[in-house]
Amino acid sequence: MSYLMLDIESTELSAAESAQLAHPMIGGLILFSRNYVDRVQLVTLIQSIRAVRPDIVIAVDHEGGRVQRFRDGFTVLPAMGDILPAAKGDMAQAKEWATELGYLMAIELLAVDIDLSFAPVLDLNGVSQVIGTRSFSPDKTEVVELAGAFIDGMEQAGMCAVGKHFPGHGSVEADSHIAKPVDERTKDDIFANDMQPFKALIAKNRLQGIMPAHVIYPKVDSQPAGFSSFWLQDVLRQQLTFNGVIFSDDLGMKGAAVAGGYTARAQAALDAGCNMILVCNDSEGATEVLNNVQWPSDDKGLSANLLKPELSRVTRALEDNTRWERAKAIAKNLI
Repeated sequence: MSYLMLDIESTELSAAESAQLAHPMIGGLILFSRNYVDRVQLVTLIQSIRAVRPDIVIAVDHEGGRVQRFRDGFTVLPAMGDILPAAKGDMAQAKEWATELGYLMAIELLAVDIDLSFAPVLDLNGVSQVIGTRSFSPDKTEVVELAGAFIDGMEQAGMCAVGKHFPGHGSVEADSHIAKPVDERTKDDIFANDMQPFKALIAKNRLQGIMPAHVIYPKVDSQPAGFSSFWLQDVLRQQLTFNGVIFSDDLGMKGAAVAGGYTARAQAALDAGCNMILVCNDSEGATEVLNNVQWPSDDKGLSANLLKPELSRVTRALEDNTRWERAKAIAKNLI
């Protein structure tokens, strides 16, 4: 099924937001730093959301480094690009740390009933300032190894993995939050380098979700990847045989404006093959999308339930206080 993921404005669920959450085409809610005061408040907020929609997928960007929405009351996570240098190039050590950090990130979110972090970042650390050390490495092989280890930890805690930003945002300088990035490289270059982490981890069935980039690759297709049926259907679905959930990146970002207004952006993302579209930081835009988009009826077997945590693993992980303490110590030493 195709769904909308939206956000809320503050630390409590308003009456209007509660009523909107009941809409059957809302499948997800993403939280931001503005929604957080402390763990007690966060748990109360999530309980109020679950009271309206127990089935909804609750997500957050909680990668580590500069992209971590909750800090006070949570373990501060290092940037993923700092792991291998801290291990002085020792890949075995770096992978061990990455696994424990993936576990730590996931279990601290699952403990407050958040289903999903949009992680890991699979971009290569190239010229992009918005990616930078959010990436595990400039080297595609190292990204595969370290991201795979991070996913191991997420899975051991019970959380699904969402790789981003397909087919790669690291080799274009502009920030798609505030600009319209254009990557002028050839198809062969992109396929041989930036796309390889996605290809490798999809082949190993390690990704339950993918988020495409708001980047135009004009030598491949005229549309940004998230609005391109070539990237999402021909490449991601057919060539790479990805069978999980495709998220749009936030349709409020400047890089999405090439498709027009909110309704046009949402329709373009859905028509290209996105299963869940994100509209953040604009409640009127989210309402416009709900009221005007033609929602596909054929879900091709996909469901938001594919992204739900594995509860038996979560239960076991929550009981393993020793591992949690060990992982926190690793994170502290890497900051």
